[in-house]
Amino acid sequence: MSDKKTSKKPIKLSLRTKDQLKGLVFVSPFIIGVIMFFAYPIFLSLRLSFGKIDSIVGLKISWAGITNYTRAFLIDVEFLPTFLEVIKDTIVKYPLTIILSLIIAILLNRDIMCRGLFRVIFFVPFLLGSGEVMKQLLNQGVDNQVLNIMDGRIIPYNILNYFGSTIVGGVQNILSIMVTVLWGCGVQILLFLAGLQSISPALYEAAKIDGATEWEIFWKVTIPMISPMLLLNLIYTMVDSFVSITNPMLEYIQSFGFTKGQFEYAAAMGWIYFAFVGAVVAIVFALMKNYMHTNEVEEVKKRGKDKKHRVFTIEKAPRRTFE
Repeated sequence: MSDKKTSKKPIKLSLRTKDQLKGLVFVSPFIIGVIMFFAYPIFLSLRLSFGKIDSIVGLKISWAGITNYTRAFLIDVEFLPTFLEVIKDTIVKYPLTIILSLIIAILLNRDIMCRGLFRVIFFVPFLLGSGEVMKQLLNQGVDNQVLNIMDGRIIPYNILNYFGSTIVGGVQNILSIMVTVLWGCGVQILLFLAGLQSISPALYEAAKIDGATEWEIFWKVTIPMISPMLLLNLIYTMVDSFVSITNPMLEYIQSFGFTKGQFEYAAAMGWIYFAFVGAVVAIVFALMKNYMHTNEVEEVKKRGKDKKHRVFTIEKAPRRTFE
């Protein structure tokens, strides 16, 4: 018998699988860090929310059920008002941040003088005024002093007296919100700029040849092409607003955990807050799913899996013979 040499065939990976493996390699440090440093604290926090600390030495925890959760909704008279205040503040600032960031990014993307300088000007406040620095500035009333119309320097006193204190106070509150929004939208502007610069100029030229107006080009070309970056900005802005250091909900939770020493109740409020933020993010993902722009190859594959859609492909037609 002749010896048969068996040779192993090399494993062939598709391009999509190779891209997924590359992405896994890049995120592996984060995954390892989460497993090593965050997995146990997260589990302990969840256990604390359903338990009661019997002894701080050795952290002995006994089962308490949903007592801490019912306390937040039924007993604590400050939890829900603080929660609603955070939601109201987010509803006001969230769309303003997205809209103003997109407008500024479109303006900075145009061919203007000192474009790089303007980009730095809009991003530097985010670097300097983040975290504890921003908290101290707001405590000193910087947001009200930047555009203060009540001192008569921007608008004369006789005009302010004509409108009354109610209207003037409302305008001042709007200007203060605009200052804080512009102060923290540097990342969003850079993300939108990256999306705008990835759009091929040929698309705009083709749209103009077809007679499209600037308004139609914005909605039919710009928005669809930057939809992935728009989704990223929507999620980032939402999470950033809910975890900001100036967030009163986080300050309320920290006061129970680190000042009053009620770790169980603080953990329960933290998980309620986390569940709410996660639900909102999931809703945004679900709403934006059908409006995301994908390349032609992914679109064909997506429609090919769906039997309701027919995919038309160009094939070589058979030659017809005539007798």
